[in-house]
Amino acid sequence: MAKSSHHTMRLNTLSILNYKNIAEARLEFSPGVNCLIGNNGMGKTNVLDAIYYLSFCKSCSNQPDTSAIRHGEPYMMLQGQYTRRGADEDITISLQRGKRKVARRGGKEYQRLSQHIGLLPLVMISPMDWDLIRGAGEERRRLMNQIISQGDAEYLDALIRYGKAVEQRNSMIRHEMRDPLLYETVEAVMCQCAGVVHAARARWIEEFTPRFLRYYQAVAGEQEQVQLQYVSVLHDMDMAQVLAQNRERDMLLGYTSHGVHRDDIELLLDGHSMRRTGSQGQCKTYTIALRLAQFSFLRDVNPTTPILLLDDIFDKLDATRVERIVEVVASDQFGQIFITDTNRTHIDQILSRLDGDHRMYDVNSGVCTPLTKGGEQ
Repeated sequence: MAKSSHHTMRLNTLSILNYKNIAEARLEFSPGVNCLIGNNGMGKTNVLDAIYYLSFCKSCSNQPDTSAIRHGEPYMMLQGQYTRRGADEDITISLQRGKRKVARRGGKEYQRLSQHIGLLPLVMISPMDWDLIRGAGEERRRLMNQIISQGDAEYLDALIRYGKAVEQRNSMIRHEMRDPLLYETVEAVMCQCAGVVHAARARWIEEFTPRFLRYYQAVAGEQEQVQLQYVSVLHDMDMAQVLAQNRERDMLLGYTSHGVHRDDIELLLDGHSMRRTGSQGQCKTYTIALRLAQFSFLRDVNPTTPILLLDDIFDKLDATRVERIVEVVASDQFGQIFITDTNRTHIDQILSRLDGDHRMYDVNSGVCTPLTKGGEQ
């Protein structure tokens, strides 16, 4: 099924305590496809979000941590038992109101949460991906950073150092420091790091675009052409020139107005900006293809096949596109998959194409009940 060099990772059991609207749940999963059926607002997305949390130590919605704790409860706890590279992994994340988050691997507490990131690779496709198209540049930079840094430690390091240097420079501007010598050291760091970041992003766009195009056409058909265009001030000049050119303007504005921290990706369909011209179905297809390309990219830089979470992906799509997504997802390059939907029609369509093992749960007001193949509880 997977390439010989690939390890499939799987989440065997998930225990949830006081997470969002789920008081208590223990779910056992299939290494293949796992389905969560339920009406909107019943908590099926929260189950996916709990799985996301165990990979990234945070919810996929950018809400504050405290909103993860069930209303009126003092703490929440998530526990996942995984098989990864042939070994058992036990990950626990707990959060008490007013205290810091604690993540443990095999009972041993991480000193820093960042040490855990990357252990359990995961890609989630959700209705919130709409922000990649409609949102500010920050959303698209986050996508770039998240994908590139998972396979490139030098990039992540440069990105963090650049960010700190920008903050320092902004603080100096706010304090109205005028002496050019004071700026030299900070700007030297910015220039060095910006070069690394820009080069890595340019390389990544080159590698990522063909994957994206392949998935987009697999779902939308051959006739539409999509394109990702990397927008950066560093295409035409280096960071030192950018800083010199905007120095007076930055002084007036009170911050560093230009640099790789303002880079963006222009998302195009047949040469037009997606944000302005894409229909709902096209936008949805676009974000799904972006995430599937992210999956394929991560799978190539990582020896472990990522877990794939599909939250309500069939909504707003016509029958043909649904059918094509079913075909893509049923192919054998994916490892463990989790799908939510409000009805069983699409789910049964997918399952009828898969000969492998699957599990199904009904989620109602935060209560998860296993369903058998026929749909009885």
